[in-house]
Amino acid sequence: MTTSVGANDLRARRVGVDTYQEPVIYMHADCSVCRSEGFTAQSRVNVSLDGRSIDATLNVVHGEWLQTGEAGLSEVAWRRLGAAEGVAVHLSHAAPRASFGHVRAKLYGHELQERQLEDVVADIAGNRYTDIQLSAFLTACTGNRLDLDETVALTRAMVEAGQRLRWPYSMVMDKHCVGGLPGNRTTPLIVAIVAASGLPIPKTSSRAITSPAGTADTMATLTRVDLDMADMRDVVEQENGCLVWGGAVDLSPADDVLIRVERALDIDSDAQLVASVLSKKIAAGATHAIIDMPVGPTAKIRDDGAADSLARLLTDVGEHLGLHVSVIVSDGKQPVGRGIGPALEARDVLSVLQDDQQAPDDLANRAIELAGRILEIGGAAQEGCGSDAAAQILASGKAWQKFQAICTAQGGLREPPTARHLHIVPADREGCIEVIDNRRLARVAKLAGAPGVAAAGIELHARLGARVSEGQPLFSIHSDSKGELAYALTYLNHQESIFEVVESE
Repeated sequence: MTTSVGANDLRARRVGVDTYQEPVIYMHADCSVCRSEGFTAQSRVNVSLDGRSIDATLNVVHGEWLQTGEAGLSEVAWRRLGAAEGVAVHLSHAAPRASFGHVRAKLYGHELQERQLEDVVADIAGNRYTDIQLSAFLTACTGNRLDLDETVALTRAMVEAGQRLRWPYSMVMDKHCVGGLPGNRTTPLIVAIVAASGLPIPKTSSRAITSPAGTADTMATLTRVDLDMADMRDVVEQENGCLVWGGAVDLSPADDVLIRVERALDIDSDAQLVASVLSKKIAAGATHAIIDMPVGPTAKIRDDGAADSLARLLTDVGEHLGLHVSVIVSDGKQPVGRGIGPALEARDVLSVLQDDQQAPDDLANRAIELAGRILEIGGAAQEGCGSDAAAQILASGKAWQKFQAICTAQGGLREPPTARHLHIVPADREGCIEVIDNRRLARVAKLAGAPGVAAAGIELHARLGARVSEGQPLFSIHSDSKGELAYALTYLNHQESIFEVVESE
């Protein structure tokens, strides 16, 4: 399809470049529109077509693969415009974003008002900020720079920027872990137990931010997670629960934009974490939320003081916005389960649900404790009896049946993939394992390909307190390519031991 082009119009061309969530436009350096408008590399260009428009970042092309009369569009730009090959798109300078003045003010230490945060979040959710501007906003939120009022306002603005689910239930349960603990994949187990008890738990989850896997990444190896709002509602009404990717249902859409940049920056401030977590709980229609907060020297939350501060912020913001938040501090000294990475964590989940004799007890016990607390809050178990009730639901097979039913309703249950390459890392001495570095272990899993390659990651063979002999396997690296495996091993070989094995006296 082609159309006539006028001044400031170019013919759209799909160039097949994946720029994830950032729209990018490609124009030839000799393009008349590029020259007449004074566009230069990294200019923000407004691209419009049939009443739809996007702001895109310009990449200038010096070569023959793009013609002077063409506007190359990245995949996300193509989709958002609903473009077709050869159709005329109109180009102009993107309007300056007045809201970014508020971000600059915050960088200089000024307090942001609710209306200012609403403007900032609206532009973020509308994909009108560049990655540099997003980075500036995230930086402005780090280091406890947002007070309670600002955090409440940011959370509320993130809720209002997207859709919001409402349920015909007096109590709607939810759960979240603040992260930083590899392999801690309790959410699928908790949803299965709670939904089997009869309590509604419509669970939306994120992709990984700084970890080797998020719940959405793990569940994507087992079933479809990119449900729309109507499909999600149908699954919950049918099965009491769901396990879906929050980015597909447009709940707190600004958060999904910010997560992409947070992942690249490897930062996660308290205020932004609280706004991210609670905005999605509120948008998903939850009335009560349990927050798992692992604490350990190499977890995200390092000590009890930091845990108390974050727990207080979570409960205070929740109270201001009508969400009952309960924080449970848990042991964060070592990974949970055996698998670290989407498919390996999925296999742990299945083994627990199926009551496999080789299932990791620590994962099962942690899920039982958290699910039990939800059962008590929701009235499905008496105070102090929740863990016993959750354990019985798991042991009886009811949780496994419910998990299968949820996956079937979401599109069917499938087998998680297996990596093509495996490398065993042995103990270099005999002794007792006294320390496991969660952060560096997660780094190895990510360098091996997780979470982008679902089968990649780490499988643990030893835990804290265990006695090992020289040469005994500590963990295995799973990778789908020799290059990524070599990359992970190069990093590993330049680190001090991730497992600290202390020799016997």
